[in-house]
Amino acid sequence: MAKLLIAGYGFLGAALKREFSAAGWEVTTLSRSDSADISCDLTSVHQVQAISGVYDLVIQCAASGGGGEDVYRAVYLDAARNLLAKFGGENLIFISSTSVYPQTDDTIVTERSLAEPVTATGRILKQTEDEVLAAGGSVARLSGLYGPARCHILKGILGGTARLDGEGRRVMNFIHRDDAASAIRIIAAPTTTPAVYNVSAGAVTQRECYQSLVDHFSLPLPPVSDGEVPRKRGNNSKIVSNQLMKSLGWEPMYPSFLLMALATQK
Repeated sequence: MAKLLIAGYGFLGAALKREFSAAGWEVTTLSRSDSADISCDLTSVHQVQAISGVYDLVIQCAASGGGGEDVYRAVYLDAARNLLAKFGGENLIFISSTSVYPQTDDTIVTERSLAEPVTATGRILKQTEDEVLAAGGSVARLSGLYGPARCHILKGILGGTARLDGEGRRVMNFIHRDDAASAIRIIAAPTTTPAVYNVSAGAVTQRECYQSLVDHFSLPLPPVSDGEVPRKRGNNSKIVSNQLMKSLGWEPMYPSFLLMALATQK
């Protein structure tokens, strides 16, 4: 039986455990909390070196929790270096973000597109990716991640706090956490070449997204914001292509934002 270590057992990790367990993997979870099989701070060299067991696959999916540059460096870059030193890179998948693509012109971006982040946190993600890839590992670039009890756009619509950015033309990309987990299992397959993979279900303009939700719930369209809304990962606007993942046989269960948002209420 193949053995998986989920390094950073949280929101996405729960779906990964379910996905890989159903496929016959023996799954071990790790986090700083007592909710995981192994309690470990991935930013600590000594604690990572003390991890016991032999694993066929390690997935690094710890989250920054909205922290800044220092937190990103510790949670992503330092943790990746510690895992690479302990387990090597050939069996490591690093969970990254499509925020490394800086495009603002609504262009379609593939895994071959320019990925030179303009934010400090984005540059840390890209540096982590580069080191994992150089060690023989793979990178899964996830677009906006949503799932059960976690959909800030729907929360804003229902709570009356959502605002349109101007005409709402900015393109957003999304992925349900269950779809992300199924894509990562495909990336983990022995027949899949170690590389960068975009994991995104689809793209929609902000206005189209909001309109589909307010129509469903019979609510008015949110008002326009007074000014540009700053975002932690920048105000980029692009269409993230998922054709590479689809060529491997992956299909999202939630290909539209409305389906995905409604699924988060279950």
